[in-house]
Amino acid sequence: MSSLELIRLFLAVAEHRSFTLAARRLDVSPTAVSKGVRALEAKHGVPLFTRTTRSVSLTDAGASLFAALKPAVSQIEDAFSELERLQRRPAGRLRITAPRAFGRLVAGVLVPRMRASHPDISFDLSLDDGLVDLVAAGFDAGIRLGQAIAQDMVAIRLSRPLSWSIVAAPAYFARHGVPSHPRELLQHSTIRYRFITSGVLPPWTFRDGGDEAGAGAEYLLDTDAALCANDTGMIAELARQGLGLARLPDIEIVDDLRQGRLVRTLAAHVPPTSGLYLYFPMRSQHQPKMRALVDEASRVANEGLLDVSFD
Repeated sequence: MSSLELIRLFLAVAEHRSFTLAARRLDVSPTAVSKGVRALEAKHGVPLFTRTTRSVSLTDAGASLFAALKPAVSQIEDAFSELERLQRRPAGRLRITAPRAFGRLVAGVLVPRMRASHPDISFDLSLDDGLVDLVAAGFDAGIRLGQAIAQDMVAIRLSRPLSWSIVAAPAYFARHGVPSHPRELLQHSTIRYRFITSGVLPPWTFRDGGDEAGAGAEYLLDTDAALCANDTGMIAELARQGLGLARLPDIEIVDDLRQGRLVRTLAAHVPPTSGLYLYFPMRSQHQPKMRALVDEASRVANEGLLDVSFD
């Protein structure tokens, strides 16, 4: 038996003044209790109880040990009770990674709701447009477009498919004209996104047929990249300055579109992308803080709070 188990036996006998009652309380045999107490006495070379056929009483050494151990064991039991309570109560820090454009939206919706309902959960948010290995980087969860999530992750939908637009400032269109087909973009200045880690410029996706319902084959187009940046906010600002056309999520530019700082073109040829998803390793979903995050994310999705688009 461990020292802590021997202490529990000793305390039970001392409290009940009975090996039988102590055994009943601890759900063990009286023989096990007796052997445990004898082992404790032998280990420390001092008798702890005076035994007769009718009674059990503490020796002076036993009474002194009982007085010292009782409050200490109570503190230990309280500590384990607190540990169990923490296991049931959502608490702790959540480290979350998200793309810059979408992370600001999530921070304005999901995080405030979580803080209101679970004040014992704190957040460490990292905005990064690149693909992130959650486990290697020490994140609890991430937010990304659905197609960018590894298959071994649990994914919770946050939004409907996201709409994107090809946009430019009115001044740009006044100088260079408005393209009527995606392939005309090859003769225009475009502002491209560059992944910070790989340096890749992802091509723009279009569809044939001019069918806004989604019919028509999709294809990729590599355009001029006289300007590129690894931040969609910077790309939007360059477009506002009339320096070229950009492909941006409507979430990023909804106010620009409504106020006319940017104008859409080729809308019928620009397909939506998969929506935003919360994703995390399967083994972490049983943590109370993760269960709370998943529950809140599901409510946000059901209420459509992240379904932002420009009509």
